[in-house]
Amino acid sequence: MLRKQEAPATFRNRDPLLEVLREVLPERGTVLEIASGTGEHAVYFARRLPQLVWQPSDVDPICLESIEAYRQEAALDNLRPPLTLDVCVPWQVDALDAVVCINMIHIAPWRACEALLDGAGHHLPAGAPLVLYGPFRFGGIFTAPSNAAFDESLRRRDPRWGVRDLDDVTARAQRAGFERCEVRALPANNHAVLFVKNEPQSHRPR
Repeated sequence: MLRKQEAPATFRNRDPLLEVLREVLPERGTVLEIASGTGEHAVYFARRLPQLVWQPSDVDPICLESIEAYRQEAALDNLRPPLTLDVCVPWQVDALDAVVCINMIHIAPWRACEALLDGAGHHLPAGAPLVLYGPFRFGGIFTAPSNAAFDESLRRRDPRWGVRDLDDVTARAQRAGFERCEVRALPANNHAVLFVKNEPQSHRPR
């Protein structure tokens, strides 16, 4: 029997996140969720955004099993089986219309953030959204003491981890072909950040 995992934070952030996604995702198409974790977000969003095809993914076998357990239980036509996807190797994905990544880049090495941005830049068409969610620093400053403490705990676990500075993420996203369009404060000192894929340089008006 497939084992479901639970992430308490999912219940706290899913509705604020859903409000953002309703506004920024395309009306139709395929959304790739990177690092879907337990799969609870995938089911919640797929059920409430039935016009979109939701493609969950993860690299952790335990998470992949949990995602599939939730998917089978939900029996949603627009929720695909989870993909085994490591952002740091070439993505084996079909055509995409949006990418969503929730709470990953601070619990992974910086190269994973870079690979996420490059992979999304490679696979998304011009005008498509990339949505990141999680804690961020702004100009080197934490938005709350709790985020500073969280950053310290992450770095104790792995020196390569840590709360990312949005300026660094934005600069790297620009190199991958994205423009930052919106930053929205959400509960628990987290932020949703919307990037949009630029048109190819040769197609821009002069």
